Amino acid sequence: MSKEEVLLNQDIRFKEVRCVGDDGEVYGIISSEEAQKIANSKGLDLVLISPNANPPVCKIMDYGKYRYQLEKKQKEAKKKQKQIEIKEIKLSTQIAQNDINYKVKHAREFITEQKHVKFKVVLKGRETSDPQAGIDVLQRVCAMMEDIATPDKEPKVEGRYAVWLFVPKKQDTKKSK
Repeated sequence: MSKEEVLLNQDIRFKEVRCVGDDGEVYGIISSEEAQKIANSKGLDLVLISPNANPPVCKIMDYGKYRYQLEKKQKEAKKKQKQIEIKEIKLSTQIAQNDINYKVKHAREFITEQKHVKFKVVLKGRETSDPQAGIDVLQRVCAMMEDIATPDKEPKVEGRYAVWLFVPKKQDTKKSK
């Protein structure tokens, strides 16, 4: 049974169930038909909460309201999740040092904002068969970034690009310099 598959009302066919009301009232161990009658008399649904318990546990509640509150909680949890933003900076193998300095300056700003930075060196023509020139450019960038960022894994070649991801360094509680 998946999380989405919840047994309701007539789908619950156990001989005995432990029944609990939405208001906290305990009905005890009764037959599933009797629990269904109680739910119908109150205009509510009988929902199977714990099918693996002995006897299975059912709750009398408004299922529509329950689903609404569950979705609301999930949306709240999603809002509180931390989104990782990755900024991409493109370079070429023929880039001049002052251009690298300029792009690294921007990358350092992104890193201080706790964003991840992905450097991509575009490989053109013959460089795709021997990407060492692109990796050399990434090594020069790494030397300029290592004080505030840590490289994620090793530089890798993806098609026409040599790529290296940098993540912000973890803040130490005591800074040693």
